[in-house]
Amino acid sequence: MTIYALSSGPGISGIAVIRISGQDTSKAIELMTGKRVPKPRVATLRKINKINTSELIDEGIILWFPGPESYTGEDMAEIQVHGSKAVIDALHNNISKIKNCRLAEPGEFTKLAFQNGKINLLKAESIADLISSETEIQRQQAIKIMNGRSADQFNYLREKLLKILSHVEAKIDFPDEDLPKDILNEIKISSDEILKNIEKILDDEKVGERIREGFKIAILGPTNAGKSSLLNHLSNRDVAIVSEIAGTTRDVIETHLNIDGYPVIVSDTAGIRESKNEIEKKGIKLSLSRAEEADLKLVVVDAKNLDFTDVLRRLLDENAILVINKSDLLKKDIDPEVKKIDHVLISIKENKNIDELILKIKNNLKNKFITSDDILITRERHRQHLQQCLDHLKNFNQKKEIADFDKAAEDLRLATRHLGMIVGKVDVEEILGSIFNDFCIGK
Repeated sequence: MTIYALSSGPGISGIAVIRISGQDTSKAIELMTGKRVPKPRVATLRKINKINTSELIDEGIILWFPGPESYTGEDMAEIQVHGSKAVIDALHNNISKIKNCRLAEPGEFTKLAFQNGKINLLKAESIADLISSETEIQRQQAIKIMNGRSADQFNYLREKLLKILSHVEAKIDFPDEDLPKDILNEIKISSDEILKNIEKILDDEKVGERIREGFKIAILGPTNAGKSSLLNHLSNRDVAIVSEIAGTTRDVIETHLNIDGYPVIVSDTAGIRESKNEIEKKGIKLSLSRAEEADLKLVVVDAKNLDFTDVLRRLLDENAILVINKSDLLKKDIDPEVKKIDHVLISIKENKNIDELILKIKNNLKNKFITSDDILITRERHRQHLQQCLDHLKNFNQKKEIADFDKAAEDLRLATRHLGMIVGKVDVEEILGSIFNDFCIGK
């Protein structure tokens, strides 16, 4: 079967790219152009006609990639035409009339690349991440995974596990043979080393997932301190209702932002104060819950009123920045005790020191989470397989006697399988759907 789809983004554009992949790709090109396929990987200008007629659809560039030296590993072509809806529809309709040609499913081109051994699962996922990246740090992370460092690390650990497994099975299958006397000790040393490596990988504070999904920032503080105004200012739009009436914000308001290249989910929360209003009390309870979940807390207070409640003081820990708003109304210097807290003086009304706050937010996230380039886990799927691999290795290491090795071998097989599941070294049909369905049609 030969598949085709729009690979460039939908909508009107200067150029549209339509991909075709499969055994009838060359036939499709020849039928539409009336000429043989061009030289491989050479951009060639051709008139593209409706099949069996001389009616011109458009004039465009043809790129021919004979398999297996193509993205999918099959014969493949890219047609670059003018990006109008009419041209794209006409081309799609034209190709659909060719026998054994059909519209591709979401992610099918990349799925073919994986199935034909052109890429591994990690690279496939990184392609999806690169397409959907909205911030610089998300783009950088996707590129790192695409370059294969994570896959190399997981494959290295898997190969070491396979070597251990071969030694264990040799001991089981040939108990009377003169195997090296220290083989059991070597097995234990090697498995301990792998176990520690995996524990180190898992102890990463979920940085990869945080970058993909966004760091959680909670804006907290007393009523009328300027929390909603700060959210609106950071968003460059009116996300939250701003009012001088205390307790206006009752529920948590969330918005996704790009703060100097860092993806964040900012939550504006209800003002923290003593209240008898049941609805407001529920809002305050939800605010404190979001504070616990947040990667970073922005505790916003009024510069004219720096009398902290016990609740506010508890929020000012190592994961918090004190944001002193309405500094334009400040008549004197702030208390020396307050200065000891990590803080920034701002005025939302006068747009004062907002850049300083953004820089402080960025540096806080960077220093806390982005401590190295060793980001290997970017999805919960990776984490689950690594955890299960770790559990089986721990079971294996608990086996003390040679007699236990029959059972231990199964733990090693399962540990190896879970590592393989990350990069796609085993039968992974059951997880392919969830990965590739997130792709756009032309990928």
